[in-house]
Amino acid sequence: MTNTTPVSQHSAQIETTPTEKVALGWTHTARFLTTASELVHLQANELPEIAFVGRSNAGKSTAINTLAQQKRLAFASKTPGRTQHINLFELGPKDAADAWFADLPGYGYAAVARSAKLRWQKVMADYLEVRRSLSGVVLMVDSRLGMTDLDKQLLEFVTPRVSTGEIKLLVLLTKSDKLNRKDADAALFGTRAFLAENASAESDITVMLFSALKKQGVGKAAQILHAWVHPVPKTAAAEIADGAGQADGAA
Repeated sequence: MTNTTPVSQHSAQIETTPTEKVALGWTHTARFLTTASELVHLQANELPEIAFVGRSNAGKSTAINTLAQQKRLAFASKTPGRTQHINLFELGPKDAADAWFADLPGYGYAAVARSAKLRWQKVMADYLEVRRSLSGVVLMVDSRLGMTDLDKQLLEFVTPRVSTGEIKLLVLLTKSDKLNRKDADAALFGTRAFLAENASAESDITVMLFSALKKQGVGKAAQILHAWVHPVPKTAAAEIADGAGQADGAA
């Protein structure tokens, strides 16, 4: 069984390979661009757009901040589920941005009024189904809970585009430091098995363990996102996928 004793935020360092270091340097450039409460208010974008989605309390804002190595880039409300805007961040050189991150509202929090839940379900469904610049989705799933019904419902909106290869999918099993080795392996196997049911030969889907607290999977996740925007040769892409598998196995 692995040690699941919490550690100080300052005691955990991101161990990186040279390629991961480059990717983390890129994610570190993320900066706030704009916010919108309706899809029609989002400006058109010709750059690759990567959306971050997940249940409230799944660690979405923390994951974004950890990937960007910034404490308050993505706002984490003290009342989960209250943040009801799509927040956009741009990445790359300030005078030549090369990608956007889109932070979508968390979903599934019980204290939010049903009308607000339905409204945001419609906004996110439309965004995932029709946003032309969307090229990748990062789904945060609490590793202790696995894929919930709400996570599966959200995936239904984007599955057609993932199946054709139009959109890439990265599933981060967050808070993996809370699991022992057996449970972590079970979380990986169960999530991969579920996603395989609707995958095709064109699908680009990665599932990996992630811990913002212990910095597990941070460098590898950044490397995957960087490769989405800056395509690498097939041999290098295979090394990235292999590295993600090795990181999972070491959890």
